[in-house]
Amino acid sequence: MANVSIKFNGKEFLLSCDDGQEEHLEQLLIQINQKFNLLKNDLGNLGENKLLLITAVKVMDEYYETKKKVEQKKDELRNLSNKFKELKSLIYEYRDKKEEEIQKIKKNHDNLKNEIEQNQKNYEKLIDEATNEISSFVEKATLMDSAK
Repeated sequence: MANVSIKFNGKEFLLSCDDGQEEHLEQLLIQINQKFNLLKNDLGNLGENKLLLITAVKVMDEYYETKKKVEQKKDELRNLSNKFKELKSLIYEYRDKKEEEIQKIKKNHDNLKNEIEQNQKNYEKLIDEATNEISSFVEKATLMDSAK
């Protein structure tokens, strides 16, 4: 344990704290001493006990106001976090829907491509058959002309 010597309201005090916490304790006591002296200047000398009580009440009031603000900020952060999670979920949902649409378009594209290829084969087959029919007709016509 470490010891810290402080002066409060014109009196010397020796306080103990954990090793390494001396500077922190001194800073706290400086703040309390300043609040005490401000109240003493503002309210006059009401007596040390009453001024100490009012100082303690002021410090606790500041503490609770700060705690309330921290809780409000925590709530705001929770709300933002929830909105972020909701937005993230919407983004993933949107992505999944778009991927489904892309797959559907790809499938339709493949089906259309296959249909075009099949139609091309059918067209070529029809052309071949028509060419053969025409050739056969021409041959028969030529044979008939030569037989006359």
